[in-house]
Amino acid sequence: MYDCIIIGAGIAGSVAARKLAEEKGRKVLILERRKHVGGNCYDERDAYGVLVHTYGPHIFHTNREEVFAYLSRFTDWYRFGHEVVARVGERLLPVPFNLNTLHQVYEADKADRLERILIATYGEGSRVPIMKLRENEDPDIREIAQYVYENVFLRYTMKQWGQTPEEISPEVTGRVPVVISYDNRYFGDRYQGVPRDGFTPMFERMLDHENITVQCGVDCSSRMRFEGDAVYCDGKRFTGDVIYTGALDELFDCRFGRLPYRSLDFRFEHLDEDSFQGHSVVNYTVSEDFTRITEFKFLTGQRDANGTTIVREYPFAYTGAEGEIPYYAILNEENEALYQRYRALTEGMERFHLLGRLAEYKYYNIDAMAEKAMQLAEQL
Repeated sequence: MYDCIIIGAGIAGSVAARKLAEEKGRKVLILERRKHVGGNCYDERDAYGVLVHTYGPHIFHTNREEVFAYLSRFTDWYRFGHEVVARVGERLLPVPFNLNTLHQVYEADKADRLERILIATYGEGSRVPIMKLRENEDPDIREIAQYVYENVFLRYTMKQWGQTPEEISPEVTGRVPVVISYDNRYFGDRYQGVPRDGFTPMFERMLDHENITVQCGVDCSSRMRFEGDAVYCDGKRFTGDVIYTGALDELFDCRFGRLPYRSLDFRFEHLDEDSFQGHSVVNYTVSEDFTRITEFKFLTGQRDANGTTIVREYPFAYTGAEGEIPYYAILNEENEALYQRYRALTEGMERFHLLGRLAEYKYYNIDAMAEKAMQLAEQL
């Protein structure tokens, strides 16, 4: 009945499914373990009518024109420049650390002098990873780097990853720059925002096609079997394409050991007041056990709900226990080697394709993941 089976209805699986169904005429079956589509981008209204992101805040941002145009077929956008602040003592400082932050931290004359040094060294508008900034031999730059390291980066990173910054992959630390500009936006991309009606309706429209069948609440292990180079579905050998977006170690029952991830404990709270913090996201970079608080009304632009809903995020090590979700791959040489052992088990499967954060054991933004899904569908 089907030409392609896709495991997972997140951004990777959904984009690939729509492209294959619509442009290639493929009959696609999607098996989704959760009771809903959208993966970690899933959003819904809570008991108080506030639109919340169930698995933490997600903001779409991109400079990829083709990706923006493609997703815009299925949604209008609430466009805004996402701004984040960090609570350091009693102050709220813009992050990433930028020239506005610089002038909040230092008195005027010193801030002006440090700004000139940063621009002369790195160029106006540049984004310099904090670990690179710390390597500079100029004592003034090292002073800035040390302030950012201690007050914005160090404790937050240790809470988020359970490691020191030196133990973390440069791919991760590179996403925390010092920005040599007065732009308070967290991202510098041309297109920024969230789907106006929510991420979930966008996914539902994307998957609404006569060639796509979506079955939610179905773990692929209950329907599919992988034996050597062969793939079976409902007891019969399947010879079409299989796109797998789930955790690769779990596909093989973690036979070599579990791939390490960081997970998150989300604790939601509704408050009978107009605003809790006045910002969409406040990072707690020095104090508290949680890493950040998101206030959703400032993220979605929603105005039709009374009160406000917030969520605190508590990171912890993923163990695979029921209810836990693997969010962030812990990238280092040892874990990459373990991943490659699992990947090698799939190499004989001629029409088996790995796609997504979990399947590839790496970090993707939404736009990069959508682009890769579009490319894979085109190749198939």
